[in-house]
Amino acid sequence: MDHASAISAPSQTESANLKLALGRILAHHIVADCDLPPFHRSTRDGFAVTAAQITSGHPAHIIGTVRAGTAWSGVPLRSREAVTIMTGAPVPAGADAVLMIEHAIRSGDKLTLASGREISAGDNIVAQGAEARGGDILLCIGTKLTPAEIALAATCGVITPTVFVQPKVAIFSTGDELVDAANTPLPAQIRNSNAPALAAMVQSVGGTTSLTQNLPDNTEAIAAALQTAIASSVDLLLLSGGVSVGEYDLVEAALARLGAEFLFTGVTMQPGKPVVFGRIAQVRPRPLYFFGLPGNPVSVQVCFLLFVQLILAALAGAAPSLPRFALATLDEDLKTKPGLTKFLPAFISSTWDSARVRRVPWQGSGDLTANARVNCYLVIPQDCEQLTRGAIVSVLLR
Repeated sequence: MDHASAISAPSQTESANLKLALGRILAHHIVADCDLPPFHRSTRDGFAVTAAQITSGHPAHIIGTVRAGTAWSGVPLRSREAVTIMTGAPVPAGADAVLMIEHAIRSGDKLTLASGREISAGDNIVAQGAEARGGDILLCIGTKLTPAEIALAATCGVITPTVFVQPKVAIFSTGDELVDAANTPLPAQIRNSNAPALAAMVQSVGGTTSLTQNLPDNTEAIAAALQTAIASSVDLLLLSGGVSVGEYDLVEAALARLGAEFLFTGVTMQPGKPVVFGRIAQVRPRPLYFFGLPGNPVSVQVCFLLFVQLILAALAGAAPSLPRFALATLDEDLKTKPGLTKFLPAFISSTWDSARVRRVPWQGSGDLTANARVNCYLVIPQDCEQLTRGAIVSVLLR
């Protein structure tokens, strides 16, 4: 989506507690404050040796021990000397390899190489600075903080990273039939599942929900709520329901009253065909983007994965990214009607060397029970009529 790449990062930043920074977007580079590792590090329990000498057939003399968290306090190792060493410990000067315990024969303080084993200089040692040099940029502006990045930041001593302020999202659910999840529906009513689902998905992409409201099927009421959102300086509008072609699908009319520019109205996919996307200029530093999402819950979640998260991530200051797809082997024969690209609820299971996917039976895009049992959506190409078991297919990961 070209508009995602055109959105500039937010200008406001703040400091975050690293332990609570999951999902936040870096606003400053994180730089290595020292070499990583900061010393020649042993990757095995064993013996620090000179490789050429231990392979000579003459035993080495074990003169001491170095544990993780301590440094060798003696002089550099001399000819045919060895030191017992633990994983993670600094390798003493004079040694150029670590002989694994399993490849060594020890008799008292004498050490020899086991028969049939080999060792070369550099074995089982990570050299100082092999991972990074002090001053290297390790995490760039726009990086999303996952557990891996949080661990790296901690290694660099960064405990309060500077992050972008989270974009504020307004979530409006339209439909006379909707009541809050905490309420008991009357006959012909249903609980609103889209609002909490969208709020959770917004949070997962680095945003925050600042306004949530159920709206009736009334153009004036929808337009008034949108005006309130605009006045509250939200960064993105998400509306669910009311974007199809029925008599009470009034979202587009309400948006048009506010001078909305529609960038697309509908896509050739199922579920999610009626989705609309656009922006409202008005008097703001930058346009206010909006999505009109279908009302069916599975449609909402598929559209979020394919479209909304790209725009929201850009508003959060994240580096450009695309939806996550994977390839898997189809575990069943499948017939389908061509004309639309389909995203069918499915479950992908994998071993270390393969992945297989199978559809989960469902009752259409309102079936939340089936949707809760899936971990992906099987992608059926627009012109496809049939797929056979064993075919390599694409899946959209959740």
